[in-house]
Amino acid sequence: MNPLPMLRNQRDWQSLAYLVAQPSLMYWQWRHGWQPLLFGLSLLLAIGISIIHHNHAHLPLWRGRRANRATDLWITLLQGHPTCVFHPAHNRNHHRHRHGPSDCSRTWRFGDHNHLLGWLLHPLLAVVAVYPLVWQWLRSLRRRAPRVWRWYLLQYLAWLGSWCLLLAMDPGKALLLVIVPQLFGLHWLLGANYLQHAHADDRGHLAYARNFEGASNLIWFNIGLHTAHHEHARAHWSHLPALHARYRAAIPARLLEPGLSGYITRVFLLAPWVPRLRSHSLRGHRPDRNLSSPYMDRKDC
Repeated sequence: MNPLPMLRNQRDWQSLAYLVAQPSLMYWQWRHGWQPLLFGLSLLLAIGISIIHHNHAHLPLWRGRRANRATDLWITLLQGHPTCVFHPAHNRNHHRHRHGPSDCSRTWRFGDHNHLLGWLLHPLLAVVAVYPLVWQWLRSLRRRAPRVWRWYLLQYLAWLGSWCLLLAMDPGKALLLVIVPQLFGLHWLLGANYLQHAHADDRGHLAYARNFEGASNLIWFNIGLHTAHHEHARAHWSHLPALHARYRAAIPARLLEPGLSGYITRVFLLAPWVPRLRSHSLRGHRPDRNLSSPYMDRKDC
């Protein structure tokens, strides 16, 4: 019997643990001073919070509306950005267009490359490209759904208000212990798009995303199994390994990686010095019938 009947999936005890552990680490260091090991753990948890943010936007943690709204606000405070932006920027954009020409956050919009500088800069470029969609969506909500707009405005006020309060209490602690981990998590949240799609091919069947099959999935909610997630966006993250096994044989071998750390080491750190390790774009292949896509003829974002 599920001890929390409102929780959608019992595996989300892991999500709840992260949502409690992260502010606990911040509070402890605020009271007792910066600790390098705890700060490192806080950075790892910040990545986890960003993934929980992503998962909650696709499939809310709870079955009840009030619990989900409370979680929206809690993630907003921990993430350092409103949860509401995921719908226009990610669900309505990235998942709808699957890294194709109409996807405003597609990696090849900024150059069809796959290297360390591209990954570091992608979150900044993606924000500039995607946020006009967010503002347009919020403006439309203000006209047609003012109650929803006010709810999203509350998220912005909660985020900015929390930063102002913490900075007023102690600017140094606020920046180091709260805002830096939040920005680190946000960078990984946006940079994951680069890891998962750079040099993939939006025109090919199941060739639009890279998959990471290593141990990072255990601590980061199977986020590496990206093709299965795209094909089943509303599936709970605990179901992704079984779904990934269903699609694995049809995914191009170059888009199957045994682990995240090995991939980053090989492609971002070693490849500049060892040419044979460099990534090559699947989009560079000559398109044919097997690489056709309904997204190819859409107007560019």
